[in-house]
Amino acid sequence: MDFNNIVPGITYEREYIVEEADTATVFGNDNVPVFASPRLLSWIEGTSIGAVKPFLPEGWETVGTSFEFKHMAATPVGMKVRVVVELTEVNGKLLTFQIKAYDEVDKICEGTHGRAIIELQKFMSRVNSKAKA
Repeated sequence: MDFNNIVPGITYEREYIVEEADTATVFGNDNVPVFASPRLLSWIEGTSIGAVKPFLPEGWETVGTSFEFKHMAATPVGMKVRVVVELTEVNGKLLTFQIKAYDEVDKICEGTHGRAIIELQKFMSRVNSKAKA
């Protein structure tokens, strides 16, 4: 399969609002009711998926392979967070994104995220075989 339309320079961003369910308290840090790093990671992943999804043929998806990021500032409940991703490298089916996130006051995150392009049916067949083992 050829993915010539997935090239470095693709950018995408999404805006989210931090809710109680997105806080460190929910993720086990009981006394810290601020935006949680695990939720930030999920928002980065969702934004990265959105960047390349329109360019994938039917039956193809991407899956996360790596994360390296700094969560640099706390964000309170109710504040907007804007996640920005840029595809910086394409190596066959491996994609690398530069990631940044901002709340209404600070830059709160920077780093990289890796994803792999997969043929969903073949991928799920391997996963299902593994589950049976």
